[in-house]
Amino acid sequence: MRCAVVDDDRAQAELVRTLLEDSGHHCDMMTSGRMLISRLRHETYDLVVLDWCMPGFDGVEVLRLLRQGPYSGTPVLMLTSRADHADVVRGLEAGADDYIVKPLVPEVFLARVEAIHRRAAMQRPAAPVVTFGPYSFDRAKETVRFHDREVKLTSKEFALALTFFENLARPLARSWLLETVWGTAADIESRTLDTHVSKIRAKLHLRAESGYRLLPVYSHGYRLERAGPQAGMNAAVLTGTQEEAPPASP
Repeated sequence: MRCAVVDDDRAQAELVRTLLEDSGHHCDMMTSGRMLISRLRHETYDLVVLDWCMPGFDGVEVLRLLRQGPYSGTPVLMLTSRADHADVVRGLEAGADDYIVKPLVPEVFLARVEAIHRRAAMQRPAAPVVTFGPYSFDRAKETVRFHDREVKLTSKEFALALTFFENLARPLARSWLLETVWGTAADIESRTLDTHVSKIRAKLHLRAESGYRLLPVYSHGYRLERAGPQAGMNAAVLTGTQEEAPPASP
């Protein structure tokens, strides 16, 4: 997974990063909620490990902001010194997927991370053939049918198209797409991604008239969304104004 660790305690953040990277995950460290919100304009994360007590936005404010925006489905694990039962309830009610009280126990932390990873994987369609509106994807054959007509895609085009449909309405960073579709060790030009996006957009008619449209997200990557009257209502990237005025704490 691509993970973000948000904690103003650098020693704690370094420990978390070491544990995650030793387990095979990619990890970025940030010391404030503002840094995370800013980074989300350019990156996509599969997990956010979030401290509560930080300068500026506290962890609960950051979490509420995430849950209101286009990153609402990103799993968040709160790692904090706040151990009161009322705090645990407040963190979970704000949208945390899990809550761990410091001091961190490495084995417990990694087990919780793996449990979140498994739950995220279970939410993705696992059937050999998955359907999204007029589109039907056959994983085994790596073929797509659009209105019962087979569309010929290369292996990478198929993987990229399915990734977009499985992450519908989620802004996907260029780096995340390259790692997910081409592999973490891939050393290819970013233009390769643009070329493949252009091809699947044309081959699959990913425009408003087909019910789904594939859009660029400025300075970030791409997003596939349903087309219609409600399309895009909850898909705006977080703005500077939102950063300056986080939701008020109850």
